[in-house]
Amino acid sequence: MHLPDGAAARDGYRCRIDPESAGWTHTSLRILDLAPGGSHTLETGDSEWILLPLSGAADVVCDGARLRLHGRPDVFGAVSDFAYLPRDATARVDSAEGGRFALCGARCTAKLPFRYGPASGVPVEIRGAGRAARQVNNFASAEAFEADRLIAVEVLTPAGNWSSYPPHKHDEDRPGVECRLEEVYWFTIGEGPHGSDGVGYHRVYPSGPGGPTDVLAEVRTGDAVLVPDGWHGPSMAAPGYPMYYLNVMAGPGTERRWLICDDPAHAWVRGTWPDEPADSRLPFCTAPSPEGTD
Repeated sequence: MHLPDGAAARDGYRCRIDPESAGWTHTSLRILDLAPGGSHTLETGDSEWILLPLSGAADVVCDGARLRLHGRPDVFGAVSDFAYLPRDATARVDSAEGGRFALCGARCTAKLPFRYGPASGVPVEIRGAGRAARQVNNFASAEAFEADRLIAVEVLTPAGNWSSYPPHKHDEDRPGVECRLEEVYWFTIGEGPHGSDGVGYHRVYPSGPGGPTDVLAEVRTGDAVLVPDGWHGPSMAAPGYPMYYLNVMAGPGTERRWLICDDPAHAWVRGTWPDEPADSRLPFCTAPSPEGTD
């Protein structure tokens, strides 16, 4: 369930995770590196996709329309705009200066329109407190952006902090309590002051007797962790190295919601947050104001 950088590289992608390769039914993630002047064509097939710049800018053509994505220098420095790509379409991505782009996908039934997601519309949330404080960019949360099945967010964790904490799960359908969602974590770890490679850790453990998923992984930039089931968390940013991860989720349920259940052994931690100090390192970045954006 831990895929080190390069382990899932194929078909021109730095990382390609599809339902077939993951052994589940709905969720996909592809990481695309484009050289300056590079271009890539995607047949969306039976899935909806969001194209999210991780670094760099791009032009996107789909269904006879063109969008300009202004992007960002890197994931820690800015919130990015993005493009929604519908199923049963052909999309082309062109990048004059080059960059790295995430394609977050989910099998779906409805064909929604090709459209632009402005950075100014991304809700930025500070979640947790103290050493469990982190920033969540809810660019494609169920509440913030319309999609058929896809849910995707970014999480930025200051060096030395824990996120995805308390450990939680979403591997059962329980109306109003929990939704079954497959999930991918894809990591970028900040470098040290002299360019040293950053490192972090991620935990997934069984949510019931004999549960299949049990992972304790050392993660570095470009690594992915698959979460088909189980309690997951914490994601631990080592001292000196801030952590970013992209979460991509979808599932078989008819309701598109992020409903989770905390591990009862650790749920009490949430009750301590009102007494914890704020983390002055947050936010890393905020969404730009609507003025001057597309």
